[in-house]
Formats: sequence, structure tokens, C-alpha cells
Amino acid sequence: MSIGRAARAAHPEPDGALQPRGTDTGGVGGGREPIPGVSNGMRAPGSDRAGLKWDRSARYLKIARVLHQHRDGIGAAAIADLVGVSKRTVYRDLEAMERDAGLPIWQDGGRYGLEEDAFLPPLDLTLHEAMTLFLAARALAKASDEYDSELIGAFVKLAAILPPVLADHVQATTDIVAKRPPDARFTRVFRTLSEGWARGRVVEIDYDAAAYDPSRGVRHARVRPYAIEPSALTHALYLIGWDEERRGERTFKVERIREASLTPATFDSSEGAGAAAHLARGWDVIADQPLQAVAIRFSPAVARRVAETRWHASQVLEPRADGSVVWRGRVAGLSEIQVWILGWGPDAEVLEPPELRKEVADQLRRAAERYEGDEGGPAVTR
Repeated sequence: MSIGRAARAAHPEPDGALQPRGTDTGGVGGGREPIPGVSNGMRAPGSDRAGLKWDRSARYLKIARVLHQHRDGIGAAAIADLVGVSKRTVYRDLEAMERDAGLPIWQDGGRYGLEEDAFLPPLDLTLHEAMTLFLAARALAKASDEYDSELIGAFVKLAAILPPVLADHVQATTDIVAKRPPDARFTRVFRTLSEGWARGRVVEIDYDAAAYDPSRGVRHARVRPYAIEPSALTHALYLIGWDEERRGERTFKVERIREASLTPATFDSSEGAGAAAHLARGWDVIADQPLQAVAIRFSPAVARRVAETRWHASQVLEPRADGSVVWRGRVAGLSEIQVWILGWGPDAEVLEPPELRKEVADQLRRAAERYEGDEGGPAVTR
């Protein structure tokens, strides 16, 4: 039976309908159990919009754990006792967890449970391993500009096993992510792509390619998902996969995928086994272009800063007697590395290839022309 119908039948509201989505009665007396591992010195959950989302995500996690621990099912009253909320909140949360989070919750005779494959097997992490995962999640949070309920859930789980000082930082990060406006379409597409990648299923997508060329419009494509990759350069996620129509590996920005659906067709997941190594060819996420040798001379003013970071797997540094350094590497495509070069301003000079040198010079020249004769800021048009 549908969780929503079961919830309404088991505990109707005075007006015969569930409370509006987002309304939270909290529990008996408004009290809530603290999240394990989180210090009492943290600001009270629910003190602002982000806190409410943190608190709700933590409660969903507790309920999911209870369901996972009771493989034969458990009643709503027992769940309420274990989680520390009212039965009404449990009914509403179960419906929301199935509808919004996509958890496969079953209901039979007043008992609720999770399907066998709802969770991956538990991990036994050391503190340092958990911290490494947290830093990776932080990088993803900074690389993406979308509200991500999965990321919030991951942070909540990490907070439960981290010491209070680190858990405080986890909550602060969760608050930042939770303040982003939800995007139901993005979440729906992301989950579909993840399912296709994990299960070796071909996906069909409607891809809006008009961002750079308005004449291209929306294209329908069948893709074998090989990887989903975050970009620090564009603050976005990208699908890497085999485009069946164009018979080649392609890169699709997830934010431009209007719709995505799983097909019954499957593919051998070993096809994408080399995706990580293939992505290492690119500067950021574009790796489906030919490798090109790149050489850049950095002035003495920034040479040490350039040398202290390994910017690409192919990097070779050539220090010069005048204190400058020549950076060399082999990169797939030039558009992404061009953005990096321009970020160094006049302290970076492209030596090769010639087409990249010309493009960077043109960009700097056009930028200089924009500011030419500017003494006190941009002209104001009235």
C-alpha cells in the first residue's frame, strides 16, 4: 500500500488531510533527541530555515535506521517512541521519505519497513577516514551550486560519528547547502543518472545545448552513464558517458539535462572502468578531446605559488635562472586550461600551442580595451 494512503487512513487530521508540506509539529512537547556525536553546545536545530532542514534530515535518518534495524517491520507508535516524536510526525515523515527521498518503504498491516536494497552495507570508518570523506563532501558542496538532499543526508550521517568540534563544522556546511533553493528537476535527473550509472542501465535524456549556440535547441539522446563528475571550474556536475547516436564518449552538464529516464536496456559496466583515468587527461571535466602539449611561462612574482601545487597529472616544471618557471603538460582540450591561465593575468605567458597563445592574447586585449580610458569606474547610463 502507498505510504501516503496508509498514513492518512491510520491517523487523519481534523480536516481530513495531512498538514501542509514543511509544517513540523516537532514531537511531544516539541522535544527532539540530540543527534549522536553532536555537542549540546550547538545551536538549537530548527532555529532557522537551514536548521529546520538539518533537523528534518536528521530525523529522517533516525527513522530510516529504525526501519533498517527491524527487517520484519515496525509500527508507527514504536517508531515514534524510538525517535522521540509524535505518531503524526512519523506518518508525515514516512510519506515524505518515500515521496521526496525515493526510499523504498513498504507497509503491511500497520507495520513499516525498508526493502532489502534500500541501504548499502555499513562502513567501519576510522576518524581519519571519516574526515577524508567529509573533506570530499565539502569539495562537492563547493563545486555544486544546487540544493542536494543526498549531500545533506551524507553530512548528517557523518556528523553522527565525528567528535563535537568537527560535527559543528558539518552542521555549518549543511546549513549552507540547505539554504540553496530546492530544484526538483535537478534532483530527479541526478537520481535517475545515478541509478543508471550504478546499475548499468542506458538512460534517455533531453539535453539543452542552447547555452553556447541558441540554434541547437534541445536534443534527445541515449547515453550509457560511465561517471558523474563535479567541476570546480563551473560549480556544476557533469555526466560522462557513451552517446549511442553519435557513437562516442561525450560530456553533458547535468544542469542542462531537462529530463532523464531509465530504459530497460543494459550495458556492460566494464565499458566505463577506465573513466577515472580518462578524466585525468582533461584539465577539469572535458576529456573527450585530443591531447595537446601546453607550455606556460610564469613570472618570478608567482613562480613559487605555481610550483607548490600539482595542477595536472602530466605536469612538469622547468625553473629558470631569472626566477620564473615554465609549466608543461599534456591536456585534453584547451578551453578549461585557458580559464586558469587568464586567472594569472599578466604573470602568465602561453608559449605553446600557438592557437592557445593567440586566444589568450585576444582575450586579454579585449579586456584591456574595455577598460581603456577608464579613470573613475564604469560610465553610468541615465
